[in-house]
Amino acid sequence: MAGKFEVFLDAEAQYRFRLTTPDGTELAVSGAYPDKSSAVAAIEAVRECAGMGLISDLCPAGSSVPAPASVMQGAALPVPAPSACEPRRVPVDGFRKHAAVRRATATPHLTGVA
Repeated sequence: MAGKFEVFLDAEAQYRFRLTTPDGTELAVSGAYPDKSSAVAAIEAVRECAGMGLISDLCPAGSSVPAPASVMQGAALPVPAPSACEPRRVPVDGFRKHAAVRRATATPHLTGVA
């Protein structure tokens, strides 16, 4: 079973979403959005781009954790293909405009969102 996105209002009456596992464990919480449609558009962007997202290690040198046993035994890790989202990156300020254009041209596929 796949994870679940939940849209909610925070203490400051801003919309946010969280990604949870099937057993309810919270994996991620978004930043604040001024309205529900912006939060839903951000969920769509996460769904589109996160699957092929690369991992960037921004930790200081010397703060690494031991590699998993499969890596230590010489198992090769798959190298992800470049993300299809790369050419369409937009500045944060332009995200809402970009999302509005995408929503206007896309057929709605989300259900259960009030």
